Amino acid sequence: MAEPRAKSGLLKEMSAEFAGTMILILFGCGVVAQVAAGELTDPPGGLGDHDSIAWAWGLGVTLGVYVAARLSGAHLNPAVTVALAAFRGFSWAKVLPYALAQTAGAFVAALLVRWNYSEALAKIDPGHTVKTQTVFSTLPANGNPALPVHEWGAFRDQVIGTAILLLLIMAVTDMLNTAPAANMGPFITGLIVVGIGMAWGTNAGYAINPARDFGPRLASFLTGYGGAWRDQYGNFYFWVPILGPLVGGLLGAGLYKFFVGRLLPTALPEPPGRTPRSQS
Repeated sequence: MAEPRAKSGLLKEMSAEFAGTMILILFGCGVVAQVAAGELTDPPGGLGDHDSIAWAWGLGVTLGVYVAARLSGAHLNPAVTVALAAFRGFSWAKVLPYALAQTAGAFVAALLVRWNYSEALAKIDPGHTVKTQTVFSTLPANGNPALPVHEWGAFRDQVIGTAILLLLIMAVTDMLNTAPAANMGPFITGLIVVGIGMAWGTNAGYAINPARDFGPRLASFLTGYGGAWRDQYGNFYFWVPILGPLVGGLLGAGLYKFFVGRLLPTALPEPPGRTPRSQS
């Protein structure tokens, strides 16, 4: 009887990862679509800018974590899931199911954004080109050909950005360190994403999450963005925000463990003869 219960538990966790990642993308892709629609205001740009994008992505992370945390731990990101499996004892058997649920949640949310902003996107970019591809997925230099960042420069950026993300996530979730109290962890995690967006958003759009990029990229491809898999130079690019974050996540988590985690004091055993608190 244990195996059906285990399967049921995994389905609950996948459901939470789906819902939490969907919330993340509804806010994230939604704000980029709104900023893009600002081209239609008079004067142009009246619906937000890079800072509003950074804040909305961070809020999306915070709210998505609050949605999913109780059931699944709210990874919302395959790079987080892989890093936790490598360094925190998370089950490797759950890595693929979690990643699939996260990607599915991102895909469905992107379809909703695509549908809701269909009139604006058609007006701004009738050909559905790289001009508005960044509503859904990332491009080197955010699609700007004036900034000569190509695949490997963007790969470097994704490794660094995701390493920062995971180093900080490992820090704020480590109960042996000074973890945020009073259920503030999701809020702090959201602020981490805001900071990364404001400091590391130029070279590759700070995907720092394979599901966040691939799910919406697939949704855009299936709804008219024929060039979704390529960048503004015509090169295949979709692999960069998948592989870069996976490498960077492992690097960041490993750096935290080496420089901080392994040096922290461990929880002390109860003194001899004392009844453990859980039984008192």
